[in-house]
Amino acid sequence: MNARKLLRRTASMLLAMLILTLAAPALGKSREKILQETLRIYAATIRWGSIEQAESFVDPKYREAHPLTQLELDRYKHVRFTAYNDRAAIPVSDSEVRQTVEIGIVNINTQEARNVIDQQIWTYNPKAKVWLLSSGLPDITRRD
Repeated sequence: MNARKLLRRTASMLLAMLILTLAAPALGKSREKILQETLRIYAATIRWGSIEQAESFVDPKYREAHPLTQLELDRYKHVRFTAYNDRAAIPVSDSEVRQTVEIGIVNINTQEARNVIDQQIWTYNPKAKVWLLSSGLPDITRRD
């Protein structure tokens, strides 16, 4: 990845995190309201296929431990997201929810359509007052 792309990607992630971090507490929103807005915005981001922006929702600790490889980024570029069917988020604790999402994808080269099931884990960061995806981006290589 060249330096320009890396800089642009980093700036995009930081901007998204900054918006989420600053907007939520300033508006005095409840944790549940912040969760609903985060899930809605993340779903829209995935639907539009903006993986670089979707990555900004992933917990920085997870991103550090599991950085996206160039191969993974290339795989995302070769698919178009066609559906995002989410089920209600299930609370596990005060600071964790789980959500199952069925994501439709089409390979832009072969036009093969298929679905993947994404088991998401969202964790609340009380200091920043944001919900972070602690399970990583959807694994589009899975065959469900």
